[in-house]
Amino acid sequence: MTDTGRRIRPLRPLETRPARYPTPAQAECAARRLALRHPDRCRLREVGRSRAGRPLLLLSVDRGPRAVLVVGGPHPNEPIGTAGAVRLAELLLDRPARPGISWHLLLCLDPDGAALNAGWLDGPLTMRRHYEHFFRPAFEEQPELLPAPGTGRPPMPESLALTDLIDELRPFLQCSLHGVDFGGAFVQLTGPVPGLAERFARSAERAGLPLDVDSYDAIGWASPAPGTYLMPTPDSTGVSRALPDEPELSTWAYAARLGAVTAVLEVPMWAVDAVGDARPHPAGPQALTAAARDLTARAEELTSLLAHVPVHGHEAYGALVRTAEFSLAVAPRVAQEWLERWRPEPLSCSRVTTAGLVAARLPLRAASILLRLLADARGPGAEAARERARAVVAAGLDGLRHRFGARWVPVQEQLAHQTRAVLTAADCLLQTT
Repeated sequence: MTDTGRRIRPLRPLETRPARYPTPAQAECAARRLALRHPDRCRLREVGRSRAGRPLLLLSVDRGPRAVLVVGGPHPNEPIGTAGAVRLAELLLDRPARPGISWHLLLCLDPDGAALNAGWLDGPLTMRRHYEHFFRPAFEEQPELLPAPGTGRPPMPESLALTDLIDELRPFLQCSLHGVDFGGAFVQLTGPVPGLAERFARSAERAGLPLDVDSYDAIGWASPAPGTYLMPTPDSTGVSRALPDEPELSTWAYAARLGAVTAVLEVPMWAVDAVGDARPHPAGPQALTAAARDLTARAEELTSLLAHVPVHGHEAYGALVRTAEFSLAVAPRVAQEWLERWRPEPLSCSRVTTAGLVAARLPLRAASILLRLLADARGPGAEAARERARAVVAAGLDGLRHRFGARWVPVQEQLAHQTRAVLTAADCLLQTT
């Protein structure tokens, strides 16, 4: 049930041959076909290169002076973003151009990271396969996040390509297409968008998705409506500081400073209905303490396995090591914040559920990456290390399936909700000006 008491419409059974996520290469082919088919309305151009030299491609539809910028593939473990950019172009080209409006769709912001996840997209879209091929970079290597002033760390080429694009287009709306592995749908905004929250909620219900009404990603943020959150200002208090995730140091805030509203749109791959339950949890502190204890213990166990990782490995070795080390270092800080700041507060069922999901997800991600790093390890303890990592993966997957009741959301439903949300956000802003 949602916090309003409405029952989520059950998803239809997964089809034998469901819609799939495209790889960046497949998205590029689809974009080129659209540009060739609609030369009067559609054009494709390169706007930059990744750190490894992969092209960053922008598909533009129509030529009005008021621009919408859509960023696909900001996180490589969330392929819905690239799929959403292509699907949105198809929808726009199926209808008459809206006078004065242009749409600019960046197909994949992190193609290097996407290449490290590509194995999942080639086979069955199962939880196990997702984590067998899992990669998500550490925060400092995520292109939407900009380095803090004074650190001496330059922005990544992908980040510069995006900020240059924002400078060029001066969009009134930027939409960042994200996906969560487990949970519900929600939207994070750099400014109010009148009318969006209600239509976003209806779209989620239509797709059979719960709204995440107390999102872990928006702790302490203002929430004008269930599933809708406003990004905090730099001096905001009460927000989570366990993760080095500062919205004010992001390309979302960069666009906002130039007059755009940024909407970060999240849609789940596996839905967990309890994230939509805003009722008080009957045993919140105890459940939170258990989640923090489990997270800390798993992180300590997995950290000990890092010693068995070979010093040298395959081409992606360095990126995989850095993300494993990052996840394992941040896990105890997250757990400590739960105990120090959350436990004394009244806790909703949604908040307790999201904590449990994080406590399962962080070790699952780290163990999966460790298995990739340990695949060719030899010597004393290597096989035992692999067995321990396999056990953590198996326990995490079992908990997500059975304890949380995670259920697959067909790709076509994810796409339908995300593209509706983009079109709705633009429509709402245009109605207010």
